Amino acid sequence: VPLLQRCLQLLLLPIHVLACLGLWDFFYKKVFPYVMAKVAPIYNHKVYKQKQELFSNLRKFAGPSGQLTLLEIGTGTGTNFQFYPPGCRLTCTDPNPNFRKFLLKSLSENQHLKLERSVVASGEDLHELADGAVDVVVCTLVLCSVTNIRTVLTEVLRVLRLGGAFFFLEHVAADHSSWTYFWQKVCDPVWKYFGDGCSLSRETQKELEKTNFSELNLRRIHVTPYWSPTSPHIIGYAVK
Repeated sequence: VPLLQRCLQLLLLPIHVLACLGLWDFFYKKVFPYVMAKVAPIYNHKVYKQKQELFSNLRKFAGPSGQLTLLEIGTGTGTNFQFYPPGCRLTCTDPNPNFRKFLLKSLSENQHLKLERSVVASGEDLHELADGAVDVVVCTLVLCSVTNIRTVLTEVLRVLRLGGAFFFLEHVAADHSSWTYFWQKVCDPVWKYFGDGCSLSRETQKELEKTNFSELNLRRIHVTPYWSPTSPHIIGYAVK
């Protein structure tokens, strides 16, 4: 694995140098939203049934008023909006401000939602939201690229009201005895350059199990193509 990692790093040496100089991150954060605007609809098509089934449970976590207050961490281009129930009061967060024009486009196409606010913030720092402020938190393909999963999940618990739920869909580390995991470890050091910090081998399930949720509903799925290092996923929800 280390030898193959070095070979890949050598092939991508110019990008590695730019990253060390702090230039690659500045450039790619501007480009990444355009990449995701193309990739997200393709991914959504692959997991449409799974997302539809997962988010069909959102309404049951609405507050006493019957209106659902939802926070999405790492909203990106707004690819999940079509799955949210009508009248949903939405707060969006993303650390990359360059997603804004794509977010507004998605909102114009999903007028059944009510945007309360959009905040430029990472999942590790949701200080603009009060304790117990939301009924539901949604996070899809985000925990792979955050700096600290445990800190994000701690913030999720803080902003959720008692009885609220955290919905997730994340690509994760494969079984450690598989070839998929082997290639995940080989590609990990360079994958972050193209996935805005994304890691292929995060053990996200273990972090969810360690977090103080009262209930965890989780299952593993594989997304096509099955040979891809991003194929292994977990999907489900956890209740505070």
